[in-house]
Amino acid sequence: MIEISSAAAPLLVQALRDAVRYNEQLLKSQTLRDRADYEQYFMDLTQLFSDIKAEYKRKEVEAGISLEDLL
Repeated sequence: MIEISSAAAPLLVQALRDAVRYNEQLLKSQTLRDRADYEQYFMDLTQLFSDIKAEYKRKEVEAGISLEDLL
């Protein structure tokens, strides 16, 4: 696992949250050509988001913002 600073951790959680939301909507679009590629990317992205949330939970007190407030 990578080491994430307490200062960068909230920003990283929010950026990944936004990326997941964006790609979730993109997958609902009827204009995608290579849907399988996007689906695999989305699966990888959501796994990364899950891992980062778990890491953030360990630093939550140090970061000063609860995970629930970020989401």
